[in-house]
Amino acid sequence: MKYAVYASVAVLAVTAQGAFAEAHLSFTPGEGDFNWDSYNAFAELYDLSGQTVTITGPWTGNEKEKVDKVFDYFEAATGAEVNYSGSDSFEQDIVISTRAGSAPNLAVFPQPGLAADMASQGLLTPLADGTAEWVAANYAAGQSWVDLGTYAGQDGTESLYGLFYRVDLKSLVWFSPIAFDEAGYDIPETMEELKELTQQIVDDGGTPWCIGLGSGAATGWPATDWVEDMMLRTAEPSVYDQWVKNEIPFNDPAVVGAIEEFGWFAKNDDFVQGGAQSVATTDFRDSPAGLFTIPQECYMHRQASFIPAFFPEGTEMGVDADFFYFPAYAEKDLGTPVLGAGTLFAITTPSDATSAMIEFLKTPISHELWMAQGGFLTAHAGVNPATYSDDTQRAQGEILANATTFRFDASDLMPSEIGAGAFWSGMIDYVTGTPAEDVATTIQTRWDSIR
Repeated sequence: MKYAVYASVAVLAVTAQGAFAEAHLSFTPGEGDFNWDSYNAFAELYDLSGQTVTITGPWTGNEKEKVDKVFDYFEAATGAEVNYSGSDSFEQDIVISTRAGSAPNLAVFPQPGLAADMASQGLLTPLADGTAEWVAANYAAGQSWVDLGTYAGQDGTESLYGLFYRVDLKSLVWFSPIAFDEAGYDIPETMEELKELTQQIVDDGGTPWCIGLGSGAATGWPATDWVEDMMLRTAEPSVYDQWVKNEIPFNDPAVVGAIEEFGWFAKNDDFVQGGAQSVATTDFRDSPAGLFTIPQECYMHRQASFIPAFFPEGTEMGVDADFFYFPAYAEKDLGTPVLGAGTLFAITTPSDATSAMIEFLKTPISHELWMAQGGFLTAHAGVNPATYSDDTQRAQGEILANATTFRFDASDLMPSEIGAGAFWSGMIDYVTGTPAEDVATTIQTRWDSIR
């Protein structure tokens, strides 16, 4: 079947757009573990020769090169041309261009907040009817992604405006497999087991955690991720959503409780490398170093999927370092929630080719083509995990696939004075001695002042 598809795609690549040679495509149609059936079915629906799709987003450099390779297949299938431009100042540029009436066809938003704001101003076009139902049925924790992409338009009517594409994963704990093996420690599968392991390491004479909140002007942000993960593990997702929108105050018992759950790990001198006071002053980039020392300075580090960029040079994943899912409480029965971030496509200037691009992004192969290049995770349940570039990405993809709930980083959704201000500084106050309720009350007072 694959080779029959290969023949069909090869014809499309030549006839739909004569300038395209098969060699222009990075992965030979019909070969490998890609879902060529989804590509072939898509290609049979469109002839968009002479049309152009303009797209802008945050991907530059190596990331732009990767997404351009994905768009090559849209061009080959449809005959349309894709012009993608990446910008480090995307958030400012897209607002300016839409208000000036010179917006591209599609914008790739790195977080939902700006997309929601633009939708409320009538600057975005809702996705086609039925897209929300499709996402709910075809993405892991699908309703979560529908909710994250649904906003009120200028008239107040809620519609799905955003289709999520690339996902970042935060609910991870990194560790040294060698150190775990030598000590005889098992990977904890529940939060109860993680807390038991934390105490066991102390009883054995070790230090369980390395935690650092330092990040220059952004000091404190790593703690917000801890608190957000704990909110998802101690309260219903609806409570998390209310917190993000300030429909419950920051000093609500559910929020205070989540802060104190973080404190259980971070404010115990026995649990943290250097003692609790070091948490506020240790740079987050330096904090995982203790995983790789001999003797072992710490055994676990909770951080997002990007942290290996700060591991020692030559670190071999799966050998020197590995990760496991930051587990949920068994007794609370809240499923397997995942905290993360992600990018979404939204329509800024509609056209037939624009609608076709949205349909292309719904195909498994449009995700697999970047998965194979590395640095890409997706919640699309129809992709073939074999196309992930390595075992690390594949295992992280499995965590996403098994998620019962996905929630976007709360601090990124809050007003910047809170999420990138009072929340950050409040966490530093908390780990250095201020009670959680006092910290939360101060943050809420700040939120009240900006209304």
